[in-house]
Amino acid sequence: MMRFAGYAALFDRRDAGRDTIRPGAFARTLTERRDPVPLFWQHRPDLRIGWVETLAEDARGLRVVASLDNAEGAAGLALRRGAVTGLSFGYRARDSRGTNQGRELRDVELFEVSLVTHPMQHRARVHLIR
Repeated sequence: MMRFAGYAALFDRRDAGRDTIRPGAFARTLTERRDPVPLFWQHRPDLRIGWVETLAEDARGLRVVASLDNAEGAAGLALRRGAVTGLSFGYRARDSRGTNQGRELRDVELFEVSLVTHPMQHRARVHLIR
C-alpha cells in the first residue's frame, strides 16, 4: 500500500477557473459526510484508485491523507516518479458569491478527491509519499 498527504484545495487563492475557496467552506461537508471519500484518477469515477483516509481544514486549506489500492499500478508509478503530483476535488457549491474577480466558494459539498496532472489550483499538490 502507498499513502500520501497533500492539499486538495488552498484557501484564499484564485484557481484557473476564477474560483476562490474561503476558509470554512468544507466545514459542513466534513461534519455531515459519513461515507468514505473515494480517490479517483483524473476525476474519473470509473478509475477509483484508492480512498481518502483523513480530510481536515487547516489554516492553509483542505489537507488530505489518502492511500492507493495498488502502489505498483500506473497512478503509484506516476506519483513515485513525480510525473503526477496534483490534487483536486469534485464538489457542488452550496453557497457562493460572484465578485468581479470570479466566484467565492463559502460552502461546498465534497464528492471525491482526485490525483491529477493539472490541478485547477496550481499549488494543490502531494507533499509527502510513503
